[in-house]
Amino acid sequence: MNVLPLDDAAADLAVAGGKGASLARLSRAGLPVPPGFHITTDAYRAFTAPFRERLGAPGARELFTTHEIPPDLAAEILAAYAKLGDGAAAVAVRSSATAEDLPGMSFAGQQDSYLNVHRADLLDAVRRCWASLWNPRAVAYRERNHVPHDDVALAVVVQELVDADAAGVMFTADPVTGARGQSVVNAAWGLGEAVVGGQVTPDNAVVAGGRVRSYTVADKAVMTVREPGGTRERAVPPARRSLRVLSDGQVLRLAALGEKIQRLYGTPMDVEWARRGEELFVVQARPITALAEEVEEWNDSLTGQYLWTSGNLGEAIPDVMTPVTWSLVRLFIREAMSASAIPGYRLVGNIGGRFYLNLSIAISAAKAFGMSGRLGAIEQVFGRIPPGLDVPLLPASRWQLIKAMLPMAIRLRRRVAANVKRLRPFLATARSRCEELRERAGLISEPAELAAFWEEGLRPYVVETCRMLEAAGRQGGAALVMTRDKLREMVGDSDAEAMLTGANAGGELASMGPIIGLDKLARGEIDRAEFAAVYGHRGAHEFEVSVPRPGEDPGWIDRRLAEVASGAAGDLLTRQEEARAAAWARFDHRYPRKGAAMRARVDRWNAIVRDREDTRSENMRVFWAMRAFVLRAGELTGLGDDIFHLEIDEILDVLRGGRSPLARIPVRRATYRKYAALPIYPMLIVGPFDPVRWAASPDRRVDLYDARGGQAPPADTVSGFPGAPGVVEGVARVLSGPEEGERLKPGEILVTTLTNIGWTPMFPRAAAVVTDMGAPLSHASIVARELGIPAVVGTGNATARIRDGDRIRVDGERGTVEVLKG
Repeated sequence: MNVLPLDDAAADLAVAGGKGASLARLSRAGLPVPPGFHITTDAYRAFTAPFRERLGAPGARELFTTHEIPPDLAAEILAAYAKLGDGAAAVAVRSSATAEDLPGMSFAGQQDSYLNVHRADLLDAVRRCWASLWNPRAVAYRERNHVPHDDVALAVVVQELVDADAAGVMFTADPVTGARGQSVVNAAWGLGEAVVGGQVTPDNAVVAGGRVRSYTVADKAVMTVREPGGTRERAVPPARRSLRVLSDGQVLRLAALGEKIQRLYGTPMDVEWARRGEELFVVQARPITALAEEVEEWNDSLTGQYLWTSGNLGEAIPDVMTPVTWSLVRLFIREAMSASAIPGYRLVGNIGGRFYLNLSIAISAAKAFGMSGRLGAIEQVFGRIPPGLDVPLLPASRWQLIKAMLPMAIRLRRRVAANVKRLRPFLATARSRCEELRERAGLISEPAELAAFWEEGLRPYVVETCRMLEAAGRQGGAALVMTRDKLREMVGDSDAEAMLTGANAGGELASMGPIIGLDKLARGEIDRAEFAAVYGHRGAHEFEVSVPRPGEDPGWIDRRLAEVASGAAGDLLTRQEEARAAAWARFDHRYPRKGAAMRARVDRWNAIVRDREDTRSENMRVFWAMRAFVLRAGELTGLGDDIFHLEIDEILDVLRGGRSPLARIPVRRATYRKYAALPIYPMLIVGPFDPVRWAASPDRRVDLYDARGGQAPPADTVSGFPGAPGVVEGVARVLSGPEEGERLKPGEILVTTLTNIGWTPMFPRAAAVVTDMGAPLSHASIVARELGIPAVVGTGNATARIRDGDRIRVDGERGTVEVLKG
């Protein structure tokens, strides 16, 4: 079997080589492949049999020129050639190795091919193709890819040469970004060798959604043309250099051919094509090697010109979110923060996998209701807005906003009033109810039953928990901010912060829970089981359901216990209680008739803080229950950890027997890996933001990104919100995450991007706390105040300006950080 027709079913990889097998497949599928035939690997082996043992030695190529093709084989080749065209056709003679066009290894260009060959030169061209299997380039390529030389043979494809007026290459996926769903077509004048060989810059067209999305005309200086005995490069006539090679219609026809080829192979393809007049031909097709993984774009910054912040709630969700977590976070936001939304605008967004809140909504609402003077309250919750920043507002009139928001505000008032009455009974049973749901999820044995459990048991409880958080957070209106402002006005920052501590005294403050719980465990007041049950749902990654909770990880408790100095938290609380009493004594002396009223007001402050913290803690407990549900879904469906790359509705679909969501998992997994590899993005983002380009920029900033440009240069000094008063000097320990907590030694100053409850156990060791992100009502400020630890939060640049091991001075009252010399 030395010669086969081009479309012969026997022309597989072993017989016809990679290129030949592909052309045979394309031809059988009815694609416009130029006619031709295969000279098989059997022919190669027959020809090399007399000198096969010498092929591995130096000078192996010369053996091919000193041996003639056996007469019977030569006759078969020439007979097949005679059937092409009029028997005198110009042909392309192309090498096709058995190790060619394999997944991950194309071997493109490693062996030789010859164009514009006629009958008289055909046999010599075949010998030269066979010899090219042993050229230094091909030998080195095989060795780099660990392909044994003895395993390789070479077939040859002979095809009519298309007398092309234009040719090029088409990719059925973007070869640079890996984006599927779009084709990229390169085109130049003449034969395709100038494009394939890189001698010419071709026109470039991008097709997506059945449309030509872009067409870039290149200055095409050279073209490959036929000449007697072969081909040559020739200058393109000046009048044609900047002309379009392809019309939109031809681009779309090529893209349609590419789609057919991709469907045939089931993978993105690299296709060489040629055009003669209006005829299009496919001259080669191979899978795209080294194609970037297909990814999605998770980027709500592209939806409009808004100010996005990762402050406050974003500090509690510090990670790139898996798709299931993002879907559950959206459920949480919809039920717990519905009153903050305005129809038609996204309240929260996913930017490169990270959580952001649309601050343009809150600022636009404040201006619409004539509350511009209270914008400082927004900063106390979400962090500082740089002076002079032109905050983009919603593209709606004041009356449009009022009309949209007023009915929601009325409904909210009624709902909060009703749910505040239910808050105490809810909190009394929340822990046991949630534990029961978590245990039930792990016992269900049928997928459909698990889906029903979500709809009838777990989801209703999630909604109830979120509504309780909404009520706890809304009660008292702006009492938290206004009480703090009033006290600072009356007694100054230091005494005001001391007087506002003590939320933990009237009942355990949830943010302090891990500190107090570990202290109790270290002293033997509770055992490990009790600690895991009460505090095991709280951690640095408590929203992310793919991450185990501390209560699931005995090693977490061991590590934290090893870092805890028994009694340290209690000592700090006692010291702060003394400072609080002294501040109140000074207040009573200065305002003898206002003490009782102010105490009542501060007690109200502390009660609101505890309610908010307690219901927030129960929301985190319910995320643990949802993690149990998702884990069980992974077990029952056989998806394992891949389940985290589906959204909750997709998980329910799969549990009910659906299969279509499964195709999205590889893309989601690749997208998650892409974003998780990037550094934490800026706290504030204005307008469209590209996380990858930002991460690659040497001038990237972690405080602000403004797509409009023109932002003030980053400050050389470090300053932020006064989080908790006091002045401390010490060694800065710059940590990237709570997992590095063991590096923080007692008396050092903790410097980091952000903190949340997962950082709480290390606070008693810190002499002070400094963060890039944060605000007076953020986690770092609340816990530092309760412990009496000086803190400066929301600096925007601390981790950029302070190096690990620097000696620094922290002034928590003025909100400044100074790097000391020497």
